[in-house]
Amino acid sequence: MKRVLDILASLSAIIVLSPVFLAVVLIVLISDGSPAIYTQKRVGKDAKLFTIYKFRTMKNGTRLAATNDLTESDSSMISCGSFLRKTSLDELPQLINILKGDMSFVGPRPLIPEEEEIHKLRKENDIYCVRPGLTGYAQVNGRDKCSIEEKVQLDREYIEKKSILFDTKIFFKTFINVFKMSDVVEGGNK
Repeated sequence: MKRVLDILASLSAIIVLSPVFLAVVLIVLISDGSPAIYTQKRVGKDAKLFTIYKFRTMKNGTRLAATNDLTESDSSMISCGSFLRKTSLDELPQLINILKGDMSFVGPRPLIPEEEEIHKLRKENDIYCVRPGLTGYAQVNGRDKCSIEEKVQLDREYIEKKSILFDTKIFFKTFINVFKMSDVVEGGNK
């Protein structure tokens, strides 16, 4: 049932939000040139790698690191990058990942392979038994302000409580957090 809802909701969102997609593409292109969409390998269900899509917020050539580990994020960010991240507009292309089946609307956020410490904890706690999400329980309970242990604990709690109703609560809490632009940390400034 969750997969059917993901397909219907992501397809509908892509159609409805297509003007926003176009506007963000133009803003990124005007701000810093192409490409507007950034691709990156992430760890997905069953710990398999997949290609994630995001609107580019960093200058080309920026080193690969978790957001809170990127100490030079201010100088590496394109002019509209901070706004795109704080509003989570940079995440919109992940609707394509949801449609493809790489991700779900709600689940643990997908890691970059270089995040070895949290990757190990996720394997130990069987977090990879579900698809990663556009948003997740850890994101609505601290996001970048959580330690990796807290994130894994919240991911485990999500898996234990997962249901359509729980996903719906997380999804709507995400909108509140995005509107308030809360719990976003750039460059390790906790």
